[in-house]
Amino acid sequence: QVQLVESGGGLGQPGGSLRLSCAASGIAFSINAMGWYRQAPGKQREWVATIFSGGTRTYADSVKGRFTISRDNAKNTVYLQMNSLKPEDTAVYYCNAKRNSVVHWGQGTQVTVSS
Repeated sequence: QVQLVESGGGLGQPGGSLRLSCAASGIAFSINAMGWYRQAPGKQREWVATIFSGGTRTYADSVKGRFTISRDNAKNTVYLQMNSLKPEDTAVYYCNAKRNSVVHWGQGTQVTVSS
């Protein structure tokens, strides 16, 4: 059974930092591309960042230079370090795992950026 479990969300201050984690089980983690997406209230889910099995990272323009995606294959975990938080980063954040046409999603973790 595939499980992706996000953690680390919560309340962050504008200009502050949060670190999200996503622990995976039931998949060959190291060969999956791992991604983070987010969905703000009333908006469609949008892509945030991806780290491929070889380590290449890509980011949405809205988070480039502020967020960093990383992975620890020994721990089957992907991270999203979020710095310089803005109120518009408020959303439910989801991780996903993708290998060819097979995609798995986590349940999401709420991030709220507010003073």
